[in-house]
Amino acid sequence: MASNRWEWFHRWGSPKWYYQKSSVWTPWLAVLSVVLLGTGLVWGLAFAPEDVKQGNSYRIIFLHVPAAFLALAGYYIMAIAGAIGLIWRMKLSFIAMRAAAPLGALLTFISLFTGAVWGKPTWGTYWVWDARITSMLILFFLYLGVIVLTDAFVRKDSGDKAGAILALVGTVNIPIIYKSVDWWNSLHQPATIKLTSAPSMDASMWYPLLLCILGMYAFYFFLLLRSIRTRVVEQDKSKAWVKEIL
Repeated sequence: MASNRWEWFHRWGSPKWYYQKSSVWTPWLAVLSVVLLGTGLVWGLAFAPEDVKQGNSYRIIFLHVPAAFLALAGYYIMAIAGAIGLIWRMKLSFIAMRAAAPLGALLTFISLFTGAVWGKPTWGTYWVWDARITSMLILFFLYLGVIVLTDAFVRKDSGDKAGAILALVGTVNIPIIYKSVDWWNSLHQPATIKLTSAPSMDASMWYPLLLCILGMYAFYFFLLLRSIRTRVVEQDKSKAWVKEIL
């Protein structure tokens, strides 16, 4: 009975099973991301009202905030995948970790870049060594570190283990990013979206932002699943099941 209960979990260790299942999910994620992101961005950029204090410059939040959300959530996904690989020796988990690293690095870069663009009209400068910005920069380097470390070893399994350990160690930076605006004096504005309270922004701005966040989650998982599929085929290209689909 116990083995049957965990059968779904062990199936994730099968590249063939993953490839077959993900071929069903990815088209739906693609459609969902286009609908949600498209609607949210058009609504936020063209129809949401101008902010009283920041004018139209605030509209960059419809890209900046979703990218920042996924940069943080994506790090946990990468670290969890690495932990599963270390504990249960699932090669597919290490593939997921490797696939999540460049996506997370890109999203972190977008978050930093859009934050700098937003900071110029808001703070009068593109960059300050603010607690939130600095900890996000550290996150970017952690992603790059995992990418470099996984490819730095001759033996692939050694690189996987080293990358997973760095990913797990780096998780201590995530709560620091979340709480940085509360723990230190910061130019960065406090969080407008909290799980414990209603958002501190008008509904005409909040609804399109929520659509952009949900759309970015869908787009992230679409890209992640596609990247894992590509890496799985490359890894198992000599096996019969890959030759059948190719």
